[in-house]
Amino acid sequence: MSKFIRITDRDNVAVALEPLSAGESCLGVTLTQDVPAGHKFALADIPEGENIVKYAFPIGHATQPIAAGSWVHTHNVKTNLSGLLEYTYNPHPCAVKVDREATFEGYVREDGRVGIRNEVWIVNTVGCVNGTAKTLEALAQEAYGDRCDGIHSFVHPYGCSQLGEDYQNTQKLLASMVRHPNAGVVLVLSLGCENNNVNEFKKALGPYNPERVKFLITQEAEDEVEAGMQLLDELTAYAARAKRTSVSASELIIGLKCGGSDGLSGITANPLLGSISDLLARHGGTTLLTEVPEMFGAETILMDRCKDEATFEKAVALINDFKAYFIRHGQEVYENPSPGNKAGGITTLEDKSLGCTQKGGTAEVRGVLKYCEPVREKGLNLVQGPGNDLCAITALMASGAQMVLFTTGRGTPVGAPIPTVKVATNTPLAQKKHNWIDFNAGVLVQGKGMEETTEAFWRQLLSIASGERTQSEKHGFREIAIFKDGVTL
Repeated sequence: MSKFIRITDRDNVAVALEPLSAGESCLGVTLTQDVPAGHKFALADIPEGENIVKYAFPIGHATQPIAAGSWVHTHNVKTNLSGLLEYTYNPHPCAVKVDREATFEGYVREDGRVGIRNEVWIVNTVGCVNGTAKTLEALAQEAYGDRCDGIHSFVHPYGCSQLGEDYQNTQKLLASMVRHPNAGVVLVLSLGCENNNVNEFKKALGPYNPERVKFLITQEAEDEVEAGMQLLDELTAYAARAKRTSVSASELIIGLKCGGSDGLSGITANPLLGSISDLLARHGGTTLLTEVPEMFGAETILMDRCKDEATFEKAVALINDFKAYFIRHGQEVYENPSPGNKAGGITTLEDKSLGCTQKGGTAEVRGVLKYCEPVREKGLNLVQGPGNDLCAITALMASGAQMVLFTTGRGTPVGAPIPTVKVATNTPLAQKKHNWIDFNAGVLVQGKGMEETTEAFWRQLLSIASGERTQSEKHGFREIAIFKDGVTL
């Protein structure tokens, strides 16, 4: 196993795969400083102002002369990004031929969509009934848990004292949960006096099957727990009628996410997700890519893969609208990598974005979705959402993802309402946090090839789609976060 990697021949930096010491010889240069694992070192003298090149693209420029063999990081590199940009469509043909077939055991719903779980979801119209929802969850799991794949409620603080787009986002997100095919049945729990009361929420929800979706207004019930349990008895009995059947892998919709990244994210786990995304496209399936601020600096790679100019224009609006959101709040557009990201070796937003966007593979961008907009196009789609882990995985679920693939170099236990598959970028993390991690992509720098690793991961994903539980599911880690921009009354 090599102790370092130069990702492309155009790069003027290499990445340490393990801690390196001053005095070691690496790729023809002698290290002048210790270099932590995941961090970069210069392969040649880099003058002040010259670009630092990684992944064959600039990730920033040198703020001072950098000698060959020197550690390259935040102390001597600064982003090249600034301001809003204008974009030109330069299409790169990259359509993927559908030439593979596979199946999994899923639940075909009455509207034709497919779930990979048959769960009972308790969806609150307002945060005031969070406690009641958790009480019902615990009691119903004990009483009726054997009728379904699980009974779950999801705490959130919204549904009242909201205005405009925030209020609409809350309604759209909660409605997407009620409609989600992983939920065999849903109990919508309301207080009664909130802005997002049942009558208003039903307008956002649209048509529904009253056997599958039931409503409880707690202010109107003499004993809301007793009333809730009666409804959950009826709902779980209905859910128990659903059975797994063999379904084409073309029905899979998989969300792509990274969080707690490190210097290996763009070398192991994110490229693995890109390979899976391309493979799923070959099966006729769908992947969703979000974290818009973590596209900044690499956005043109995605834009040039848009299927047509209309899709390209939507991608431009996706990027520029998010930049305008930052500017509107007086925030630095291009200051994104977290302290953990920087500690792991990611220096600038370009550095993170060029690694992050590799999750989208090489396939054509078939669609661009607004927040909570349901996916309609098979293949790779871009989804409006922030980099924040909880908001992003919730947005992927809202657009129709049945599971999320979540890469991490630092580790995180977080889980979405849908199965959340944690992929470690490095073997030490996979070994240390085996109770969080579902798959180790660190093997890609330990002699394993991308093709065999992709096939092994693909087989595991089909098993998860067929009912195998992820680590986050085993531990009951399920959360939502609703995107918020405006005033709370």
